Amino acid sequence: MNRTFSPREGEPVGKRWAHALQAVLGVFLLLSFGFIAHYYYPAAPTEDLQLQVRELSHQVQQLEQEQAMPAMVLNRYRNSICYIFGIYRIGFAGQSPLLRARISGSGFVVADGLLATNRHVAQPWYGDTDSGNLIEKGATPQLEKLLAFFPGFSTPVTITPLTWSAEGDLAVLQVEATPGVHRLEALPLAESTPPPGELVAVIGYPMGVLGMVAKSPPAVYERLAFRHDDQGSANELAALSLIRPSATYGHLGDVVGDKLIYDAPTAHGGSGGPVFNSHGEVIGVNEAYIDGFSGGTLGISVQALRPLIAAARKKRARAPEAPPSK
Repeated sequence: MNRTFSPREGEPVGKRWAHALQAVLGVFLLLSFGFIAHYYYPAAPTEDLQLQVRELSHQVQQLEQEQAMPAMVLNRYRNSICYIFGIYRIGFAGQSPLLRARISGSGFVVADGLLATNRHVAQPWYGDTDSGNLIEKGATPQLEKLLAFFPGFSTPVTITPLTWSAEGDLAVLQVEATPGVHRLEALPLAESTPPPGELVAVIGYPMGVLGMVAKSPPAVYERLAFRHDDQGSANELAALSLIRPSATYGHLGDVVGDKLIYDAPTAHGGSGGPVFNSHGEVIGVNEAYIDGFSGGTLGISVQALRPLIAAARKKRARAPEAPPSK
């Protein structure tokens, strides 16, 4: 049982007077200090103090919002950000391919059934020197498959390039009309590009399948870590609900035209993922990084993406609708 302590009633009278005198002296000293402080340091006007408090409160709220932003956008928009896997080949008709390679990247929903990513993900030969040399000699590039793995989907869906930028590294693709696709939420696009210094978050699939396997449960990791079959591993991760994007954050270092430069780290496989501002709006599409320079991650402003989305909608409206897959 806890004990409660109270003043001792049998305390000598002399000690009680001493305590009373100390209390009076303490009050006198406090009053004297208050008078001196008021005389030498007059209080600021009430309105100025209230203004300072409001400004400080706003700054604290803004800081809290920025700190919570990466987790907020990841949790809210996770299901609309997909891992992209594909295989392409380049060769001459009637001959074995001269080049055949796998690709991996990221993408995100920008409208019902439409996905945004980089052009070098949708058309892997774009900007590739080896592919370009073969194409100049008359070889033809061709996608064998291009698949999107969405969190929450147990199987991948086929995606098809619809429009792409003639000058920049952007593309919009159509997502196969499978059950559940139309319920995916389109990410909000910012109306303008923020000034340098603002907090940004990048979400995607850096390191592709390897990155997802690395953070999977031990039993899954041991089974898939050394398997050289990205699509097979991705299929198994999807069946286990382990298709999960990652988020990194940093600050916008500079804006040059449609080019965004920021220090949020990324890696191979993160190309095509969304770049968010501190308000949870997409300001760009992650494009590339400068190896060895942590402040050199590059993205493309969504202002350059808007015309491609509009063109993709028109192109899709003109095409006959394909029946949904069973």
